[in-house]
Amino acid sequence: MLKYILKRFLWMILTVWIIITLTFFLMHAIPGDPLDTGDAGSSDAASANLAAYYNLDQPLPVQYVTYLKNVATFDFGPSMTSRSRDVNDMIESGFPASLQLGIASLIFSVLSGVVLGVFAALRHNKMIDYMTMVLAVIGISIPNFIQSMLFINYIAVHVDFFPIARWGTYRHVILPALALASGPMAIIARLTRSNMLEVLTQDYIRTAKAKGLTSVQIVVKHALRNALLPVVTIMGALTASVLTGSFVIERIFSIPGIGQYFVNSISNRDYPMIMATTVIYSTILVVMMFIVDILYGFIDPRIKLHSKED
Repeated sequence: MLKYILKRFLWMILTVWIIITLTFFLMHAIPGDPLDTGDAGSSDAASANLAAYYNLDQPLPVQYVTYLKNVATFDFGPSMTSRSRDVNDMIESGFPASLQLGIASLIFSVLSGVVLGVFAALRHNKMIDYMTMVLAVIGISIPNFIQSMLFINYIAVHVDFFPIARWGTYRHVILPALALASGPMAIIARLTRSNMLEVLTQDYIRTAKAKGLTSVQIVVKHALRNALLPVVTIMGALTASVLTGSFVIERIFSIPGIGQYFVNSISNRDYPMIMATTVIYSTILVVMMFIVDILYGFIDPRIKLHSKED
C-alpha cells in the first residue's frame, strides 16, 4: 500500500506540472498585451515598469522557470486586475466560500443520489421508482444555471428563509448547493439504481435472504457496497463538474468565492489569477482521483493494489 501511495503521489505531481505548463504557455500564446489597458495617456516608461513588475520583460523560458519556483512556494504574485492585491490574498478571501459550496454540493448529491437510487431499485416499477427517474431526467436535462434562476424566482423571492445575494449562514448555501448538485445527484441516482437492480439478482443475495436476514441487513451489508463501486468510479468526474459549475453558480447567487475572480481574470487576461486557480482546482481534482483509487480497496476488499513489478 505504501509503495502504491508513493507511486500515485509522484504521478499526481507530474499531472499537476503538466497542467501548469500547458496553462502557462497557452495563456502566453494568446495574442495581445495583458497590460494594455487602452489608456492613451500611459507612457512607455509606465508600461515598461508594469512589465518589469509582472516579470513580463523577461524571455518566456525565464518567466516559466520563475513561475514554477513561485508555485512551489505557493506565491502566485500580484494580480493584474486588482493591482493593489496579491493573488494569494484574493484566493484566501474567496476560497472558504467556494469550498463550503463545493463540499455541501458533493455531500448532498452523493447522499440524496444514493438514497434515491436504492429506494428506486427496491421499489422497481413502482411509483417511487418512476418519480425518482423523472427527477433524474429533470436534473440531467435542465442546466444548473437555469435551475438557479427558477430557484431564485419561485423559492427565494417568495420564501424569506432562503436569502440570495448574501453569504454567511447555512441558509445562504442551500439553494446554490441544490442547483449545483442536481446534475451529479441525478447521475448518481440512475447509476445506483441500475447497479442495485443487478446486484439484487446475484446468488449471494438470495443466500442472504435464505438465512433470514432482514431487507435492511441485506442492502447495507451486502448489496450496497458492491453497488457503490461504479459510483465511486465517477466521483472524480462529478467533482470536476461541481467545481467548474460553481463558477457560474457563484456569479448568479453573488457568492464571494473564487469564481468571481476567475471569471474576471479570463476577461481581463489576468495571468497570475488564471494560473493560480488552475493550480488549485487541478490539484483538487487529482487528489480526488487518488482518493477514489484508495476507496476501491475499502469498498470492495477483493480489489488489491499491486504495482506492475508485482
